[in-house]
Amino acid sequence: MKKMEIKVLGPGCSKCNQTEKNVKEAVAEAGVDAKIVKVTDLMEIAGYGVLGTPAVVVNEKVKSVGKVPGKEDIKMWITNL
Repeated sequence: MKKMEIKVLGPGCSKCNQTEKNVKEAVAEAGVDAKIVKVTDLMEIAGYGVLGTPAVVVNEKVKSVGKVPGKEDIKMWITNL
């Protein structure tokens, strides 16, 4: 099975940093083996069709846009694949 990849899209604002922290904590709590990537390049972010940040992408599927997702939501996305 391919390793899960989670991308946090955002330029580095406080909400983006909080989202990255929530993702890392959710992955640790769920015991999932995942690579977490921070994407700050605006052209790459735009490539996902995302107009608001922060955004979360799990295995190339956009899961959240424009808000800080809670850890419970993130755990649901990463354990129900």
